[in-house]
Amino acid sequence: MYTPHAYPVALLMMLFSMLCWGSWANTEKIDKTWRFELYYWDYMWGIVLCALLFGLTLGRTNPAAPASFFHSLDSASLRSLAEAFAGGMIFNLGNLLLVAAISVAGMAVAFPLGAGLALVIGAVLNYVISPVGNRWLLFGGILLICAAIASNAIAYRGLSKSARAGTKGIILSLLCGVVIGLFYPFVAKALTGENHLGPYTVYFVFALGALVSNFPLNYAFMRRPVTGSRLSIGDYFQASRAVHAWGVLGGLIWGTGTICSFVAAYTPMVGPATSFSLGEGNTMISAVWGVFVWKEFRGANTEVKRLLALMFALFVLGLVSIALAPVFG
Repeated sequence: MYTPHAYPVALLMMLFSMLCWGSWANTEKIDKTWRFELYYWDYMWGIVLCALLFGLTLGRTNPAAPASFFHSLDSASLRSLAEAFAGGMIFNLGNLLLVAAISVAGMAVAFPLGAGLALVIGAVLNYVISPVGNRWLLFGGILLICAAIASNAIAYRGLSKSARAGTKGIILSLLCGVVIGLFYPFVAKALTGENHLGPYTVYFVFALGALVSNFPLNYAFMRRPVTGSRLSIGDYFQASRAVHAWGVLGGLIWGTGTICSFVAAYTPMVGPATSFSLGEGNTMISAVWGVFVWKEFRGANTEVKRLLALMFALFVLGLVSIALAPVFG
């Protein structure tokens, strides 16, 4: 299987992961009439398809090697398989809460609050599991990102015309952040120990866990929606192929970023704490999309704009600090 042997290559993979994680949700916003619960089924097929594509290509650069895709699956311990599967289930709940938050509050709010909080929780837990990198730079960067999260939340409350809608968007975003922050440590554990999984097999088992959990979880969101009327399974088949294709593309984009993150985390010089933390810089990428492309803060006053500028500055400083942590570890 392919893994990077130099930090610059691993850094590029983490930055690409950040770009993918911060951009996939654009495919959910393209058709404003297509509800997020229905979009999410196609998104999930894209995640599983991505697992197969990468597992059967980069995961099998040498099919006879013990670490290749099928050999890794066959020799993996039950513990590693269970941890990767559980990680996928936990992620799926958090991500459903994220797209629900996007539908209420937009990308420029849901990502900085949700993914930013996930970064803080996930980075701490991942560092406990595998303490790689300079802890002062890593946690200093995390503190800066916490400040950016606070700036974003205050800006959104200042913009929101409805206190109730603003509160719902913030609550959903924070809930998703807590849940998403818990999934990556399971992946980190599955990548270590005796008879552990490789990054490509971890992602494959992870994707299966997400898919299996999506049937009860997403169906529950359809029957008890956070906004709008109740949906049925029959509603899913009412869309055109083009609409379904956007969802699959969103899953492929997210999956590609996740493969890059897992491969970088598997690299001894990086570790899961730095890989996850830098990937969660997607908060800044998604905020750029939300503010400048989707105009989610249109009509904001001067104070709100200042808070947004402060948020971007704090995010950049925090991400630079996290990226330097492995160099000065």
